[in-house]
Amino acid sequence: MSETARTAEKFHTEGTPSYIFSDETELFRSPSEPSRGDLVTLRIRTAKNYADCVELASSSNPFRIKLDLVKTDEHFDFYETKILCGENKISYMFAVHSRGKVVYYGRNGENESFGGVAQFCFTPGFHVPEWAKGAVQYQIFPDRFLNGEPGNDVCDNEYYYVSGHSVKEKNWYEYPGKNDIRTFYGGDLQGVAEKLGYLQSLGVRAIYLNPIFVSPSSHKYDVQDHMHIDPHLAVIEEDTDHAMQDWEKHNGFAPKYIKRTTSPVNLSKSDDYFAFLCEEIHKRGMRIILDGVFNHCGSFNKWMDREGIYIGKKDAVPGAFQSENSPYREYFTFREKEKEDDPGYEAWWGVKTLPKLNYEGSSKLCEEIFSIAEKWAKPPYSIDGWRLDVAADLGHSEEFNHRFWKEFRKRLKIINPDLLILAEHYGDPSAWLGGDQWDSVMNYDAFMDPLSYFLTGMEKHSDKRNEDLFNDGVTFFGSMRKNAACFQHPSLLCAMNELSNHDHSRFLTRTNMNVGRMETKGSKAADENINKGIFREAVVVQMTWPGAPTIYYGDEAGVTGWTDPDSRRTFPWGREDNGLTDLYRALSSLRSSHPVLKTGSLVELSAGYGSISYARFDGSSCAVISCNNTDRKMRFDLDVRAAQVADGSEMYFEILTGADGFRSSDCSFCGTECSECGLDLSVTVRDGMIHFTLPPYGACVIASKNIDYLTEKKHG
Repeated sequence: MSETARTAEKFHTEGTPSYIFSDETELFRSPSEPSRGDLVTLRIRTAKNYADCVELASSSNPFRIKLDLVKTDEHFDFYETKILCGENKISYMFAVHSRGKVVYYGRNGENESFGGVAQFCFTPGFHVPEWAKGAVQYQIFPDRFLNGEPGNDVCDNEYYYVSGHSVKEKNWYEYPGKNDIRTFYGGDLQGVAEKLGYLQSLGVRAIYLNPIFVSPSSHKYDVQDHMHIDPHLAVIEEDTDHAMQDWEKHNGFAPKYIKRTTSPVNLSKSDDYFAFLCEEIHKRGMRIILDGVFNHCGSFNKWMDREGIYIGKKDAVPGAFQSENSPYREYFTFREKEKEDDPGYEAWWGVKTLPKLNYEGSSKLCEEIFSIAEKWAKPPYSIDGWRLDVAADLGHSEEFNHRFWKEFRKRLKIINPDLLILAEHYGDPSAWLGGDQWDSVMNYDAFMDPLSYFLTGMEKHSDKRNEDLFNDGVTFFGSMRKNAACFQHPSLLCAMNELSNHDHSRFLTRTNMNVGRMETKGSKAADENINKGIFREAVVVQMTWPGAPTIYYGDEAGVTGWTDPDSRRTFPWGREDNGLTDLYRALSSLRSSHPVLKTGSLVELSAGYGSISYARFDGSSCAVISCNNTDRKMRFDLDVRAAQVADGSEMYFEILTGADGFRSSDCSFCGTECSECGLDLSVTVRDGMIHFTLPPYGACVIASKNIDYLTEKKHG
């Protein structure tokens, strides 16, 4: 008997536990994002005749509320009740009484007791932007995407930074090296503008740019001037011909860099070009998210000016490093040097090029940062979101951190209620996701980590491998449930679900299941023994899981790489894996045409060694997603009644992937004729079950056909 069949049998012999179901989608909580004063309907489903009584148990109310049985059909009973929203957060679970026993149903399924993070909850009035819910996003590391204007490229020996001079890499396809922080390939905002059509073809709805403000590094998390776009990424009109001598290390001898990054003409025209880019993005119906680095700045920053960049500049104010009387002195925490290489000020993680900002010591600094965030949210830029770098680290206490982000949200939402506030965060984010600070986070704990461990066994830096988590489908679902329980539902829908990003190894490299880094294994080893079948499985899950699937530039083209800086390789224009790109297009199109993949409920169908199956459903349509992460064919026998699919229903294969490629029901994506697709075009639900076989390292999306809003299939 297959593992999926054993799981289905378990559902029947142990009282059909999967049939008890509720969540926080519109199907089971209406409205799903209540406002103050709303009358909210709460629903739960059980197996028919399973429950003797169902009650609502709430931390907000000492009294239990008995739910009404409002509907019954061949398989299920449906219960509901209504509650009136007040001002405060409401937490609840369903107490299901059956044959003298009671289980408490919450976010993580069935529980023996009431309370804790397993409770469903909502904060009246907490709304996230509608455009961000389930939106396909695309992350761009600007210097590595496309060189659209060679005239703004950083030059060799333009300035000195971190033990060496700046380097202009002449070979676009060269691997990043150990001096990547000061090595530039020439990507810029013109390159982004040139490829907006390409991004649209991928179904991208929002573009997230890594930092683009004036900065001396390639990563630009060491901001020099938050108020302007870096001319090296936009427009350099005023320039001078100069290269530092190899022996020169003080940037007072870097007139070219100083001219380029402080010229009012260059700064103004670069800001104007960014305004143009924002307008072009908005014209295409897409959004733009900027990276806000507010915990720290760079040692080049005009507030610190450790390098003396701004000395003697017209209207320039002395930086804190240059003068104890600087008005910016209170922006930082200075101290006596403890050792020779101590910078004499507090630095984030001790990195002297990243001085930490001292918010508690300066109300003026707080206002300055708020005004910076507001500037870019207003016309002519009107950005649509901020991604906040190391947001939980800001300040020197948790109390201040929360106070700051509350004020940040208040001010930005006044300018644009639909502006997305998304934070980089590791661990439980619930303290910030109560509706008064962040909208959501980069979803490491409830997406990237569990999926990486299940499919590859690899930690996201490729620093270690966990054989126990590899191919453990049960633990995968358990991790996803446990960590997703830290999110309120609106936050989960717009969480940034990534496979790779600029801080971690590329997922495609993780499929080789080798522990290593660029420094220990060499760059080429990141390209070796990769498994594109596993990568395709990951993309299928990414595009069908709740949240905002976020493509890290080049993932769709087959880019590999160890953790940073190797994960910041250039986009391989002219050398793309077009098959992978087409898979992204097909899945993005499917996600767009099947709304259930963005907002539907998710129910687990089966889990075993190397296999997972789940369904997304909304009461009128359903999609079943399965993965076979083994090197052998696998038969799936799935009970789809849990997804409320009726007997006799036809379900259609929309996507089928394997070790060698993929097939789509829409032949325009996979490039084959209908007769060559190799798909069983449909499966029929009989006795609540569907049966099919997946190839090694294969995944599929099988969807019901709802003619109310799904497009007709080309296969007929």
